Formats: sequence, structure tokens, C-alpha cells
Amino acid sequence: MRIIIVGGIAAGMSAAAKLRRTDRDAEIVVYEKSPHISFGACGLPYYVGGNFDNVDRMLVRTPEKVRETGIDVKIEHEVVSLNVKTKTIEVKNLQSGEVFTDNYDRLMIATGAATVIPPIKNIEKAYTLRSVEDGEKLKAKMQDESIKKIAVIGAGFIGLEVADVAKELGKEVCVFNSGNRILENVLDKEVTEILEENLRAHGIELYFNSMVTSIDTLDGKTKVITNTDEVEVDLVVLAAGVRPNTSFLKDTGIEMLPNGAIVIDEEGKTSIQDIYAAGDCATVYHLVKEEQVYIPLATNANKLGRIVGSNLGGKNEKFQGTLGSSCIKLLDMEAGATGITEEDAKNMNLNYKSVFIADKNHTDYCPGQEKIYVKLIYNADTKVILGGQVVGKSDAVQRTNVLATAIFAKMTTEQLGMLDLCYAPPFARTWDALNIAGNVSK
Repeated sequence: MRIIIVGGIAAGMSAAAKLRRTDRDAEIVVYEKSPHISFGACGLPYYVGGNFDNVDRMLVRTPEKVRETGIDVKIEHEVVSLNVKTKTIEVKNLQSGEVFTDNYDRLMIATGAATVIPPIKNIEKAYTLRSVEDGEKLKAKMQDESIKKIAVIGAGFIGLEVADVAKELGKEVCVFNSGNRILENVLDKEVTEILEENLRAHGIELYFNSMVTSIDTLDGKTKVITNTDEVEVDLVVLAAGVRPNTSFLKDTGIEMLPNGAIVIDEEGKTSIQDIYAAGDCATVYHLVKEEQVYIPLATNANKLGRIVGSNLGGKNEKFQGTLGSSCIKLLDMEAGATGITEEDAKNMNLNYKSVFIADKNHTDYCPGQEKIYVKLIYNADTKVILGGQVVGKSDAVQRTNVLATAIFAKMTTEQLGMLDLCYAPPFARTWDALNIAGNVSK
């Protein structure tokens, strides 16, 4: 059995490792376009910000170590086309330029996603942050003392994390977003307003409903030109979202979403027999929305990769689904979200209710007491929790994990209100903020 995996970062290498443990005799080949495999891209903003200096700390495994397990890893090899009828792929060796054909019995596509490049004049002057090479280039710029002010285009996770580390390095920071608030697809307005107020309080400029049209350079000075403003900066970082790396599949007949994400089932199978997919190039089943959606998260990629690895080896394992659980640190605040937002509930035409409460993270006689905010979205009839968000200066993300568990278990707000959570004065109050949110959800 010859199995080819296209892409060797998160999902691809998780699948390869699981497949090797499942089938000791399978012939496994991994083609990876970049010089690296098993790369933790989520660490890039923190590498750029100087939290650590050894780039190898983001590399879980080297090609050499993986080859020792009998997996044939070929880095700097790009798969440029796929023929589903002959079960062959065309591969380009990026070092030599040679193009050759390879054949498979089963195939996995794990090509990830790439930064969206919007139609902005001189956009090539902006730095992106998706690869190790991107990180090394941007890190050098961040350490340059002549770089005083940084513009970030995009207010999603990566853009805001870059803004966060740049501010911690003492840079002036401005963020441009075409929408009217940050993280608008992840958090509801009550939560983003708190984060935005804190960003502004720390001197980060936020430009909303702002369409960047050009990056102009004149006499050594750089200006970000938008539909309403001209802002002089020293460096521009582009983080306007990602798009699945699936353009090479356009004539294969593989079912995809309009954005190019490969539609898969609970076993990771595509619409074409013997072809699987996982990671940022593919969909994932959402437990609350009950449909395949596009949520490019490392957690989903690794879990689905593991499932696909088993199934490439002849198993029939099923992915239990995602809640899209995610979190972020922004300066001295943190926020987490899981399940659906209130906006999602509206779009789904659900009969729902929501509550938003302000409380404290622990008792007032222990140092470090801070405000903490909880939002719940729940079914108006059954009181089953559908979504949750938590924001505060401390302890918000781990409470979000509790909500993820509650949603997965289909708990009601009444059950959350009486849930037996740990209590000690340094960690919580006798009625935790989550208990209070559950109890006021009528």
C-alpha cells in the first residue's frame, strides 16, 4: 500500500505518525513545499516578539528523525497537480526544478492555507507571518531600533498578536480593519468592546471600516493610505486572513466550499474515493452548527490528522467534531470563545437567549483580584448551552475550557449554575463567575 501525504506541517505529520503506528508496513511518502516539517506556526508572533530566540523550538520533529521511522519525507517538493483517474500526482523539486510523476493507492491532502493578499497597491512592501522564513524576516525588523511605528492590516488572531508583541517591544502600533471591530467572527460585541478599550488605553490605534488602498513610500517614509486616512509608519505587517492552499485541485472534481476548503466527512474522506484531507485546507464538522465549516485552527488540524492517519491505515475512526474553541492574549487581558456566538445564533434562526455578566475572578482579600466577564448563548426552550465567551485580565481562558466541556456534554444553564467548581480564595469565589452566569440565565 503506497500512501502519499501532501503537506507535512500539522495535519500531515500527525497523520503520517499515526499511520506508521497503525500500519508498520505501509509505504508512506510526505511531500512538503517548505524546508520544514511539523512546524508550530502559532508560535510565530511570540518568536517575532522575542519571547524566545531559537526557531527550532517551533519545530516538533526534523525530517531526519521522521525518516528514521520509515517515512519518506521530501522537503522543498511542491505537488502541482493531481489526476484522480490515474491516481497520480505531479511534483516539482523546488531545488532542482525537476518535475516528476508519482502514484498512490491512497492520498491525503494537508496543504494548509496561505495569507490572503488583498488588492492593495505596493502590497509587496508589507511583511507576512505564515512561515519560519516570514518570522525570521519580521523578527529582524522588530529588533531594529529605527523601526518606531508598526501598522498591522487585519484584526484577526495573528494581526492582533503581532500588535501585542510589537507594543511589548515598545513600538507604536496601529491596526487597520475593514470591519467595524476586532475578532468579529469569533467574539460578540460586548466582549470585543472590552478588548478594544484596553488596546486603546495602551496606546494602540484602531482604524475600523478602513480599507487600505495603498502602501506608499516617498523620501524614505512609508504611508498607509486608506479610504479615510493617511498614516505614516515604519513597517507594515499584513494579516488579513488566510485562504486554503487548494488551487492545484481546481480541475479534479473534489468538492470544495466557495473559498476553496475541501469538504470532508467525519472520517476525513473527500468526495473522491481514496482521497482524504485535513487541516487548514479542509472543512471541519461543527457540533453546534451541525455542518461542515471552515475553522483553520491548529487543534482541529492535529486531531483530524490523527483520525485520517488511522483511516489511511484501514481503520474507520470518526472525528467527534469541533466547537471552534479559541483564545487570545492581548497585552494584560485574555479572552476565550467556544461554541457559537450570538451572531451565529441569529444567522441560524435559533430560538435562543443570551446573558452577559460582570464578576470577579477571585476573592477581594487575595492579591490580583480583577473583573471577569462571561457571556452565554443558550437554547431558550431547553436551556442547553450553545456558546460561551469569557474575557478578563486573569483566569478567562481556563474558564472558557469549562464552557467547552459543558457545551460538549449538552449541559443546561441550570446545571452550570450548580456545577461543582473548585473554590479557594486565591482562585475563585464561593459562587464562581460561571455559576453566576448559569444562575442568571433564565
